[in-house]
Amino acid sequence: MKLEFHHINYVSKDVDTMHDFYTRVLGLDNIAQENFPRTEASASAGYDGKIRFATDGGMQMHLAERDFSVAFKNGQVINPVDQGHIAFRTDDLAAFLAVLDAEGIPYSDYGTTFAKEWHQVFFQDPEGNVIEVHQQVG
Repeated sequence: MKLEFHHINYVSKDVDTMHDFYTRVLGLDNIAQENFPRTEASASAGYDGKIRFATDGGMQMHLAERDFSVAFKNGQVINPVDQGHIAFRTDDLAAFLAVLDAEGIPYSDYGTTFAKEWHQVFFQDPEGNVIEVHQQVG
């Protein structure tokens, strides 16, 4: 099982202003939304907030609209678009989940709720910071 740092997610009331700051002021490149096919949200599941993406060529920034209701709406405990999170990609999510289970670390398994091509799981570090681990699917 390999983990690699993938992205930082910041949440905001004004995603476009945040995206402008990181691309114009810090010089990051825009990543087209088409590169991130999203799962369609409904009134009782998913997430339909605005998201923009930027990169330095290696690391990504995901800038998402804050939504306090996402965990409730999806029957989960951890809300990844409340305060933001850091994310790692793995090549073996099942093996990583076995590590969390062995360590007694609870997690919220969102599956492909947010992204059609990523199976995403969220948990917290000892200070309550949200961490995502995902694996590409399909």
